[in-house]
Amino acid sequence: MRSLFSLCLILLFSLWVTLISPSHSFNCSPLKLFVSKKQYSNCTELLIFNSTLHFTFNATNSSLSISLSAPLLNPNSWTAWGINPTATRMIGSQAFIAFRNKGSSVVKTYNISSYSSIVEGKLSFDVWDLEAKTSDDGKMVIYGSLKVSTSVEKVNQVWQVGQGVTNGHPMKHELTKGNLDSSGELKLIDKVSSTSASSISPALANNNMERGWRVGEINATLWTLGLLPIFCF
Repeated sequence: MRSLFSLCLILLFSLWVTLISPSHSFNCSPLKLFVSKKQYSNCTELLIFNSTLHFTFNATNSSLSISLSAPLLNPNSWTAWGINPTATRMIGSQAFIAFRNKGSSVVKTYNISSYSSIVEGKLSFDVWDLEAKTSDDGKMVIYGSLKVSTSVEKVNQVWQVGQGVTNGHPMKHELTKGNLDSSGELKLIDKVSSTSASSISPALANNNMERGWRVGEINATLWTLGLLPIFCF
């Protein structure tokens, strides 16, 4: 009887952990905003390098405000985010790169023409409000706004981390699978029609499906929790 009681307690605890598990969270990791920093209307988890992108797209003036948060590999490492106007990979991207320089966090603009060359320079689009901060939880946070093409609905984004900075210049990153795969499509506008279910955007459909699975999991777990006392006590 005692072993059965112990087994029931273990099952109850396991089911409770399932209910509160962060792996089932609908939302991105919360951004620890610094004083005077604005809120963002969207966020997406960038699983490579455990990064999180918060962003707001203003279709009225075709501007995109972003905040990228990524763990520092070491005190001398760098973090980058950018968009590629012509391709889907790193080469050709217009990037913000942040790192520590003489005790302060800085962010600069770079044209990435090759994997071995990181050249600081003016980007092909207007940028403003660039700033970098190091958070208390050991992450580098890049803030910035940029102008995108009129009527654009998506951009090719890239993000990256590098091991070191020498004399204020970021050194080339490693060529691991993660480094080479850290790019993807960022949807700025999801088209949603209230009259046709087939026109719902994939992002919204996936989110609704995830919510449905989550509700089903919760209902099944609660139902099981309700039955356990009958069998155990």
